[in-house]
Amino acid sequence: MVFKPISPKKISSQIAEQIRSSILAGEFSPGDKLPPERELAEMFGVSRPSVREALNMLASSGLVMSYQGGGTVVMSLVEIVAGNPLSDLIKGEQERALDVIEVRKGMEAWTAYYAAQRALPEDLRKLEKLVTEMERNLEGLVPSQDLDASFHVCIAQATHNIVWLHLMQSIFDAMKEFQRGVWRAVYITEEDHRQLFQHHRAVFEAIRERDPERAREAMLTHLTFAEQRSSAYVTRQKE
Repeated sequence: MVFKPISPKKISSQIAEQIRSSILAGEFSPGDKLPPERELAEMFGVSRPSVREALNMLASSGLVMSYQGGGTVVMSLVEIVAGNPLSDLIKGEQERALDVIEVRKGMEAWTAYYAAQRALPEDLRKLEKLVTEMERNLEGLVPSQDLDASFHVCIAQATHNIVWLHLMQSIFDAMKEFQRGVWRAVYITEEDHRQLFQHHRAVFEAIRERDPERAREAMLTHLTFAEQRSSAYVTRQKE
């Protein structure tokens, strides 16, 4: 029997493996930028060409995409690189956004459930900070749509299931423009904003108190409300 000599892994392969592990561990979310090549080279204690080769490997596998002058961005595991067909569909037929919310009710009821079981102290701190900022926005009726999106993605992150996280991020990216329209046209009064805040606080408190079933029910209550308001928005757009 003839054995082949063992050769150490290329530096670029080792770099790629570490970055891949960080992405799959949820340390980087879809849309996040990786540190610049220069910083990565300093972190790893290697040359920039080695880092560049590692990033090319990751880009070839679809985990990241490099933009000229725009850095390297983490891609979704469930995203289609050539555009976002779901986003285009919603722009053309706003009723499809209601289909997405129906799907979200099924998905997010369970992300809240699992987050209540698995959230780490750091996850709870992030959620609490978002809820606190939402409450602060009530004073001047400042829209909390960005905080809202971050809250839902943060819950997916707290499941520590990378597929939940990437699915949620992709859905929110596709729904971004539609959600802006809903916030501008439907969530207007102080009562609207306060009700949304109370929904988010109820979900957070159930997760913090490690009550999966209550977290699931609170999320369903919130998304049923959002579904009703979004349906009213779509009806208005048709008139």
